[in-house]
Amino acid sequence: MTTVTPLSGYRNETPYPFCPGCGHGPILDSLNAALVSLDLDPKRVVIVSDIGCAGLSDQYFATGAFHGLHGRSVTYAAGIKLARPELEVVVVMGDGGCGIGGTHLINAARRNIGVTVLVFNNFNFGMTGGQHSPTTPTGAVTATTPEGNLERPLDICATVGANGASYVWRGTTFDEELPERVADAIRHPGFALLDIWELCTAYFVPANKVTRKGLDELLDRLAFPTGVLHERDLPEYAAAYRAAHAPQLGAAGPAPRPLPVRFASTLTRPVSLVVAGSAGGRVRSAARLVAQAAIASGLWAAQRDDYPVTVKTGHSVSVLALSPEPIDFTGVTIPDALAIVSGDGLKVGAPLAAAMGADGTVYVTPEHAGVETQARLRVLDAAAAGVRVSRTELALALLTAAVADLGLFPVEALEAAAEAAGEHGERRLQTVASGLALAGS
Repeated sequence: MTTVTPLSGYRNETPYPFCPGCGHGPILDSLNAALVSLDLDPKRVVIVSDIGCAGLSDQYFATGAFHGLHGRSVTYAAGIKLARPELEVVVVMGDGGCGIGGTHLINAARRNIGVTVLVFNNFNFGMTGGQHSPTTPTGAVTATTPEGNLERPLDICATVGANGASYVWRGTTFDEELPERVADAIRHPGFALLDIWELCTAYFVPANKVTRKGLDELLDRLAFPTGVLHERDLPEYAAAYRAAHAPQLGAAGPAPRPLPVRFASTLTRPVSLVVAGSAGGRVRSAARLVAQAAIASGLWAAQRDDYPVTVKTGHSVSVLALSPEPIDFTGVTIPDALAIVSGDGLKVGAPLAAAMGADGTVYVTPEHAGVETQARLRVLDAAAAGVRVSRTELALALLTAAVADLGLFPVEALEAAAEAAGEHGERRLQTVASGLALAGS
């Protein structure tokens, strides 16, 4: 667990990678100072980023983080805030991301979703060669406007302010009040945006001879006001949504539906399982059934799925983490157990199998018995076990065999979960029985 102190703050020890004189470092230092002043639990803070130099920022903080596609950071942040309103969600994005994701920025402001957006505004796409961006001033020289930019720059503050943002500030990285303004924005209950002007010393400064004083002159020339431009009390969307639906959902949001613990597991340590198969092979639903049975056995369970954008073709992989203690991290580098269900699964699973040691177990059908691994290899042959398992039920059969073979929790829990699977219950129960036969073969 990371310990946050006024000395170390929320920053880890990794040095910034930014160019000398870049404004990104001072902005992140101000964010760190703001978090220290607010004394927030780092587990309740999420920094959301996208592409660009600013997108490198989240890795330098001992908080939660989410990194995604260019221009989509505000969308991710809004989703996190709606799902987990108790979290403090901070977006770090560049001026390029504001342009690419302009519709997301406007709609988050319009809804007044309670996230804080820090715009690292250096007037160009600094990571990819200094091309002009939506905020490049008129007349500025960039890699794509060598004769001077003809466009009027986007006024980010006016845009979000006109569309409902309830806290808006503009200034530069040289403003002494920046840490305080960041803290005010995080403290503010609605949508808050800070348009922070800075110097890109790699591209914009050399091409336009801009200095610290030049930023102030630029603000005056464009007639862009500075300071707190909007601060108003408006309903925050996540809170308003829950209040509006309180009669149906309860004041705290959707009521959880806990699975009763009816069985007892003897598992004493965390165990990870990966099942690798094909799209349409019911890989994810099989993993979910195992997770439900584990929870019914008193364990904590987490599931993470991976499949290509084609959805109906290619691989389908589920990662299961089971533990007698709460699970904070669901990532798996080398699993304890691996089930390879199909040829698509073999493409993904073969590197995992090769990385596994003698303490792991790999479960395969006879057609994949040649997979290279140092782990214990169990070849599960349906014909030899006297059972028939369809392609769409093979994932559950192999996972059932793994649960029984490793003794993760009582098989009766898996049978109960299968019986509760609605209209598919009988078929799933038969598949569990087939999996048990495979485990004993």
